[in-house]
Amino acid sequence: QVQLVESGGGLVPTGGSLRLSCAASARTFDDYAVGWFRQAPGKKREFVVGITGSGGSAQYTDSVRGRFTMSRDNAKDIVYLQMNSLKPEDTAVYYCAASRYYGASRENDYPFWGQGTQVTVSS
Repeated sequence: QVQLVESGGGLVPTGGSLRLSCAASARTFDDYAVGWFRQAPGKKREFVVGITGSGGSAQYTDSVRGRFTMSRDNAKDIVYLQMNSLKPEDTAVYYCAASRYYGASRENDYPFWGQGTQVTVSS
């Protein structure tokens, strides 16, 4: 069982930066790959980035590659999403999720979810 709690969302201007955190409660957190998803108003939830249990490899969706960086600190059971050069189209509720399997990008591949944190980028 994994419990996840996101934090760090907020309101930023276009071009600004935010760092999201996802704190985990799990017996062996490094056994789990973690993904960030987002859901904009009126749209389906979409995969943003996923990282391996060790943190050695990450997979980004095209729209954020080069602007977002995901990392994790397994000693603290926490993952981060550093978001730079933010655009209005990045506005969404951001969720972290955990899975036994790295490389998964579908919601159904992630059985454990946080409650989400709102990110709003003003134009």
